[in-house]
Amino acid sequence: MEESICRIELEIEDTTYIAKVQTDMGGPREYRSTRFDGLLNQLMSELQAEFEPDFE
Repeated sequence: MEESICRIELEIEDTTYIAKVQTDMGGPREYRSTRFDGLLNQLMSELQAEFEPDFE
């Protein structure tokens, strides 16, 4: 059975990359960075910290 655990929208506004994230545990939030790789690293770290205890 598949279950959605996270919703992510990626946008760009001028020179800023934006990730809009929503999870059941963390609720809605937004991350911003002028570098796309920086945004992805930040997003990965936050989601890993949030979900890691569930996957151990």
